[in-house]
Amino acid sequence: MASFSIKKGLDIRLKGAPEAVVVDAPAAERVTIFPQDVPGLKPRLLVTEGAAIKRGTALFYDKRNEAFRVTAPAGGVVESIVYGPRRALEKIVIKVDPQEQAESYARYQPAEIRGLTREALLAHLLATGLLALIRQRPFSRMANPAVTPKSIFVNGMASAPFTPDLNVVVKGRELAFQAGLDALTRLTAGKVFLCLDGKVANAPALSAARNVEVHTFDGPHPAGNPSVHISRLDPIKPTDVVWTIKGAEVIQIGQLLLNGEVPGTRIISVGGTGVLEGSRNYYRVRNGQSLASLLKGKLAPEETRIIRGDIFAGVKTTLDDSLHGDDLALTVLPEDRERHLLGWATPGFSFFSASRAFASTWLGGLKREWALGTNQHGELRPMVLTGLYDKYLPLNIMTDYLVRAVLANDTDEAIKLGLLETDPEDFAVCAFACPSKMDLLAIIRKGLNDVEKEGI
Repeated sequence: MASFSIKKGLDIRLKGAPEAVVVDAPAAERVTIFPQDVPGLKPRLLVTEGAAIKRGTALFYDKRNEAFRVTAPAGGVVESIVYGPRRALEKIVIKVDPQEQAESYARYQPAEIRGLTREALLAHLLATGLLALIRQRPFSRMANPAVTPKSIFVNGMASAPFTPDLNVVVKGRELAFQAGLDALTRLTAGKVFLCLDGKVANAPALSAARNVEVHTFDGPHPAGNPSVHISRLDPIKPTDVVWTIKGAEVIQIGQLLLNGEVPGTRIISVGGTGVLEGSRNYYRVRNGQSLASLLKGKLAPEETRIIRGDIFAGVKTTLDDSLHGDDLALTVLPEDRERHLLGWATPGFSFFSASRAFASTWLGGLKREWALGTNQHGELRPMVLTGLYDKYLPLNIMTDYLVRAVLANDTDEAIKLGLLETDPEDFAVCAFACPSKMDLLAIIRKGLNDVEKEGI
């Protein structure tokens, strides 16, 4: 085991952290599946409205790879199939049957998993749709089964605010977690790296995991991002392929292989000062459960903003939405619309500042707990080369110049500056601290899309 200490980044101590207690969410009457959760998917339907289905029934397949099926997270009846612009499949809504049945798939003993061939395991993951849990670098698309990665990285860290602690999620599911790790070792000719948080006492199921290399990382966010782990353990070149997966999703793969059924639930964290005290917990939820049913009676009376994910890289949403395929956290913050007259000219004792622009930072502000809202305290301004971004990105790249290359559509220069080693989430802290208020995540995603379209 190797330990890495990351210096660059930013930790924000936010009020409203979820308690490390797992409770059952209210029963879900409906679940929703979103085809766009799998980037690049071209779905073709296999069911119609009104069809009775089981948990694990194939709903649609990918026209580019017919072996890949997306399956139902719950049994019941297909209530509606919603299309978007140009008849693109937008979502499928299933009315859940409390007495649901599940499709039966092949099940294995733990020792049998370690003897599976790569082809047999991939066929299993394709047929059940769980291959979508594994992402491929560069570009962060669904893993391509035709490509053998040089290594696989399992992210067992939670450095972003309110993201679930794998030590809590894995409790009681240790066997499934190890089974998932064993399965991953069959998918690569190289190593499987399990990256853990060095600041906490990790459960034996994590620190003593078998058949993988375990390493710890200590430092501020984004120390828990896969890009940081890859750069330290097995750096990639433009022609390399690496797969990544979250630790909580390794459990899903293990459950499938051990039980022979597609998992219907997962554990997520719900936190933030927009959630009432006593409701900030870990919840066992239905995959695709509606946010209205999950958060009913749990939100503060004032106006709030719901974020799928963490405050740095999450997605703004509403109660009309549902949990998407890779959601492991919900953060709810007060909607802050207050305007401060000459706020920049005040000492700022009560303002959070990532830099030393306000007195609060000089008085230990980074060590205090903050009840932050959604106000970004400024608007889009011209980009100025300051070198500020490099304080928050622990990768060996020149961030300012990379962003400018992407904005100029100079993909060749962007590749030379390390674009393919990154993911949009790596720039979330930079965007938070950006004095120009630029959407750096969207800029980097555009750059990656352009390179993927044009070719390396």
